[in-house]
Amino acid sequence: MSEILRIGMVGCGGIAGAHVRGYKALWDNQMRQFEIAATCDIDKAKAEKMAADIATWQGKKPNVYGGLEEFLAKEKGIQAVDICSLHRNHHTLAIPCMQAGLHVTIEKPLAITMRPARMMLDAAKKTKRILHVAENYRRTPQNRAIHWALRQGRIGKPRMIYWVDVGERLWYWTWREHRDQAGGGWTLDGGVHFADLFRYHVGEVREIFSSVRTFFPTRYKKPQTLEEPVKVDVEDMTVSVLQFENGVTGQWTSTTAAPGQGFSKRVIYGEEGSLDFSAGLKTRKQELKVEELVYEFMHAISNEEKERLFPRGVTDSIATELKEFMDAVLHGKPMETSGADQYKSLAVCFGVYESAATNQPVKIKDIEDLKIEVYQRDLNEGLGVVKMRKKPRARR
Repeated sequence: MSEILRIGMVGCGGIAGAHVRGYKALWDNQMRQFEIAATCDIDKAKAEKMAADIATWQGKKPNVYGGLEEFLAKEKGIQAVDICSLHRNHHTLAIPCMQAGLHVTIEKPLAITMRPARMMLDAAKKTKRILHVAENYRRTPQNRAIHWALRQGRIGKPRMIYWVDVGERLWYWTWREHRDQAGGGWTLDGGVHFADLFRYHVGEVREIFSSVRTFFPTRYKKPQTLEEPVKVDVEDMTVSVLQFENGVTGQWTSTTAAPGQGFSKRVIYGEEGSLDFSAGLKTRKQELKVEELVYEFMHAISNEEKERLFPRGVTDSIATELKEFMDAVLHGKPMETSGADQYKSLAVCFGVYESAATNQPVKIKDIEDLKIEVYQRDLNEGLGVVKMRKKPRARR
């Protein structure tokens, strides 16, 4: 493998811009083991603009394509792709890229149901290509410090985790408000970040029991005046109880349907104290703000570990996730957020939906093994990854 990884950007919309900023942070800090060789988007103007922006700091403009088929047919010598597309299209883009011999890093969530996500894992195994998921939340200095403090036993053996976000949102968030495009609401879109943090900090989730509601099936393009309403079909409230394999109990609540008083609280409790993701560490004998905990963590770890987590001092979490991907492809280094790992985070999110759909607790292993797909059934049918159910004949 060449020491320079030639990468194609597939999907040049919103989050792709954050990825480009991540690449630039690496470039500016002399980590130039890559070349963004191509940009690709069905809206070719977006791909053109992104290519022009990249050229201003990379010094070479990427080739521009208006579709994946053209990109795969014409772009030679490329080794990897960075996919930042509509969630629904993740598997239809990633699988052909791996079949064409390209390594893949892809934005979360891995897919909009478990079945196409499994297809992606199978394709990676069959083609012997790397499948990496752009999961950046765990990579912040704050989350690295919290993880370190937990492993140091600073609050004793963990007992409980509370993850609560309550508020109201009336504005319309485009395609993310539609199940057939996003797979679900914030419990999937942002929740997969949180599920990754649950697993990273506390451990694997064994079972989940959930209630899911849609209180407001309408959002507004002009929320201040409640004008230009749009019908939506994703949830706006989930309340879940999580049972972890290590005995920890969790409570995960997320709602955008709570007018008036809003609040957010994210705390892990142990035998000796608590770790509040905003306030910091508090035990019976000590209290540290998050900033103080980060400072202590940074001075406690070795230079080698610091370089692994924050190469050349870069703390931009998207930059470091991209560095991990490139190191895996070029040098065979291990990945924290491989496709196989993030499949487990996806299963936690779909555990929420499947529990509500079946009105009973579900085991996360059953979600991973595709044994429960009640909520996902119509989505899978729409994706064409299962056979359509036959409609009953009308009685005469």
